[in-house]
Amino acid sequence: MKNSQLAIAGGSPAVTIPAPCWPVAGELEVAWMEGVIRSGQWSWLGPHERAFCSEFASFIGSRYALLLCNGTVTLQCALQAVGVKPGEEVIVPGLTWVATLQAVLDIGVSAVVVDIDPETYCLDVKAAEKAITAKTRAIIPVHLYGCMCDMDKVIALAKKYHLKIVEDVAHQHGSRWRNVGAGAIGDAGSFSFQQSKVLTCGEAGAITCNEEEVYQTAFCLKHVGWKPDLATPGNIYGHNYRATEMQAVLLRAGLRRLPEHLRIREENAQRLAEGMKKLSGPVRVARRQEEVTRQSYYALTLHYDSQKALGLSRQHYVAALAAEGFPLGSTYAPVYRHPLLNLYHQTSPVPFRKEKMQDYASLKLPVTERVVEEEGLVLMHQHLLGSEEYITQLLQAMEKVNDQLGKVKKYFSKLQ
Repeated sequence: MKNSQLAIAGGSPAVTIPAPCWPVAGELEVAWMEGVIRSGQWSWLGPHERAFCSEFASFIGSRYALLLCNGTVTLQCALQAVGVKPGEEVIVPGLTWVATLQAVLDIGVSAVVVDIDPETYCLDVKAAEKAITAKTRAIIPVHLYGCMCDMDKVIALAKKYHLKIVEDVAHQHGSRWRNVGAGAIGDAGSFSFQQSKVLTCGEAGAITCNEEEVYQTAFCLKHVGWKPDLATPGNIYGHNYRATEMQAVLLRAGLRRLPEHLRIREENAQRLAEGMKKLSGPVRVARRQEEVTRQSYYALTLHYDSQKALGLSRQHYVAALAAEGFPLGSTYAPVYRHPLLNLYHQTSPVPFRKEKMQDYASLKLPVTERVVEEEGLVLMHQHLLGSEEYITQLLQAMEKVNDQLGKVKKYFSKLQ
């Protein structure tokens, strides 16, 4: 690879094996889907939805699970179900998808954004503690990309300040902390089944919990006020956040594949971590926490060090690697200034809140911003389903670029 011409300069890409496709489907869901269509029961807690909720709760290790229409309203309902009320505050990390912040704001609650851990990119618990006020009611630890938030520290913090924990598990279907499933550790868990997720039906979400009252309230919130028996009014202000039988079919079949997918991803993540360490280049995999007994990967969390790349920018390194067939992506933008989320537009609740809120426009979180602008990279989960030969070719592509960093730098300097 040292003497091979770089693909950006017209050479042949190092990766010749096609990347794995996503999503994955099989004949089981096709047969089940036909049965649902012919049955005429397409919604309203049908047999497939009931079965999936039972199976998913068993997989996660929670007492209850319920299916909703997406992974944003799952956060809203979970927060309300654990007792968070308008006028209170919820702590969220600076690096997460916009839905985490929006879900808090949309139920009349103030989102207090704090910095992240420099290794895992998850919420920094020390920063969270500094942000606690008399109004703080809950904390949302977001298990992000290929790492879990430090749940030992989150639990200790919650106990110290009497806070509720709503885990954002959109990226971590199947992860386990000290052999307890993500989503069954806190007071409630919120999952997304959007098309990019490791368990998907296109769009939907789930709430997991262990307390009867939380389950009953969340069910009423999602199912127009009805309790789970569908015969008793819950006497609360409910919504219509129901999912469909067709979504449940895709999820049931996907859940059957998920344990094997988890195994393959973990093995390939380890291969990549060891391979990148041997290369001693500018990219490394985030360190695996010893408390994580099973790691699910929405993406592999990566660190980029430009000093180990002769000062080459992350953007140019990624472009050279992409030309070789190794597609790395950037992280989310800081949630408090995401380009999709104008927090001061008239469609946002922020300008109309009477209570004093965090000033998102001037907020600066140094670790979050360094990770977003310079250091953070991700490899999406479908690539971790590739063959051992595919993973080997990814590492060969990285080796090829690493061995010719001077040429890469010279190539891009000519374009400027």
